[in-house]
Amino acid sequence: MLDREGLLEEYAELYDPASTGGEAMERLARIIKILRKLCPWDKVQTHESLRRCMIEEAYEVVDAVDRNDKDNLREELGDVMLQVVMHAEIASENENFDLVDAINDECDKMIRRHPHIFSTETAKTVDKVLEKWENVNSKEHGNIKQTQRLTDVPRALPALIRSEKVQKRAAEVGFDWDDIEEPLKKVQEEFAEFCEAREEHDTGSMMDELGDLLFSVVNVARFADIDPEEALNAATDKFIKRFGMLESKAESLGKKLQDMSLSEMDAVWNEIKH
Repeated sequence: MLDREGLLEEYAELYDPASTGGEAMERLARIIKILRKLCPWDKVQTHESLRRCMIEEAYEVVDAVDRNDKDNLREELGDVMLQVVMHAEIASENENFDLVDAINDECDKMIRRHPHIFSTETAKTVDKVLEKWENVNSKEHGNIKQTQRLTDVPRALPALIRSEKVQKRAAEVGFDWDDIEEPLKKVQEEFAEFCEAREEHDTGSMMDELGDLLFSVVNVARFADIDPEEALNAATDKFIKRFGMLESKAESLGKKLQDMSLSEMDAVWNEIKH
């Protein structure tokens, strides 16, 4: 049985904020070690159980960036670091690797992938930097098949982002349309096939064709140099804004949305749009 009081007394200095980055990371790592020993929740966590937490914390960082909320960004970056340290501690307990290994591996990778900074090579434009990054990245992964490059795109990514990355990697070997006209035609083709599956009441085919339709739309976005994830989020934000205006309009008429007919709501909606 662990002596809780004795352990906390041993680490009494952890209550005081660190003054340097290294000390701060060490403070967090030691706190996690204590939690893994004493906290009923923390001690039973695994890489798998923490998977969703990592995804959610990463999204909360992005949300803080989008809202230009610096205070929240500071907090959410700390939450992401917590996840990193927790995963490293679990790996260390399993004798796989530790936090120092992960940090040093990343340092080595950054040095390798920036030869224009850490060696005699040069790259004066962003495009050249990205080209060198891809070249070094390819060398690191050896002579793997291009299909493996597609498979390596994480399934945990948002579907639109994963789709775009897969398409870009396929395009690296020339498997791509010549211009945006062809993917636009493909969107129309997939939409027609979805409608056909719907008429036949074939749920399986409908799902398949809808996936093809979305994949084709991402292709159009790629050729138009539009981030499909950002475009869809913007459309969702626009819908929420207009829905709020719809509800406000209904209230000004002395009504609740649930008391209005669809035709009444449509009339107000069209008024808001225009």
